[in-house]
Amino acid sequence: MVTRGSDAGVGARRYALNMKRTLIVVLAVLGAVPVGTGLLAIIGGPTLAPGGGPTTASIDSEYRFVNVFWLAAGLILWWTLRRASARALVTRVVLVIAASGGIARLISWAIVGPPHPVFIATIVLELVIVPLVIWWHSRVFPTSPR
Repeated sequence: MVTRGSDAGVGARRYALNMKRTLIVVLAVLGAVPVGTGLLAIIGGPTLAPGGGPTTASIDSEYRFVNVFWLAAGLILWWTLRRASARALVTRVVLVIAASGGIARLISWAIVGPPHPVFIATIVLELVIVPLVIWWHSRVFPTSPR
């Protein structure tokens, strides 16, 4: 015979498992952004960026170079998903770095002017959505006992 207490325990475990699965899907999608855009930037250069155009060889070189790290961030994020609990700290470090990129974009906006609308949306993603995902991740995959 099943008691109400055990039903609640099963429900709580099922809820926790569903939260973990949902978060892993969200992180996989978030990881696809730097993987896809990083590859595109490395192969296509800054002329393919929204609002991009011809530039100097030095800026082109730097743009492609920096996007190797952006691509790596996405690949590392995907790597953490295989053992999400054990690699939780790595996941959050990558997400904090990505969120910090939003601050760099705001500095650019203040100095040079508003970016292409795609990059305004990216600022919102980096400064609002990613911090919310970090918070959610810290609840679902704590790195130390509560």
